[in-house]
Amino acid sequence: MNMQKKPASSWLERLEDIIHVLEGSTVGEIELTEGEVEIIIRRSPRVVLMTSNTILANQNGIVDAQHAIKVDKSIPIVAPLTGVYYTAASPTTPPFVSVGDIIHVGQVIALIEAMKVFNEITAEVTGRVVATTSTNGTVVQKDDVLLRIEPI
Repeated sequence: MNMQKKPASSWLERLEDIIHVLEGSTVGEIELTEGEVEIIIRRSPRVVLMTSNTILANQNGIVDAQHAIKVDKSIPIVAPLTGVYYTAASPTTPPFVSVGDIIHVGQVIALIEAMKVFNEITAEVTGRVVATTSTNGTVVQKDDVLLRIEPI
């Protein structure tokens, strides 16, 4: 989508148009970038987030700059290869990490089985686990996001 720089009111009109188009679609998320401004529209939770000049709009197009959402500063941990994702060493052991846990660089956070070899996935940053995006026992593709970490 080619977005030329226009006054703020024009930005809001374009955001409202995009939101209305997405209402009847199956698209779950769309990201648009123009210069240093990034717009992420997610179907759930139903908000639009603009970083830089933060503007918040719900799917009804109501803008509320006073109550802007916290900008997501989390870092994704991605799958380095395609395979079966495991959150624990065995079905009877607790998961390597859970949401809210503090992890450290080099800590094992998951396993990915590929060609009958279990590969340890380690943290590349120290921080708090804020989200797990993959499910135990499912196949993940290379570069799929496994976890999101908020650096500390």
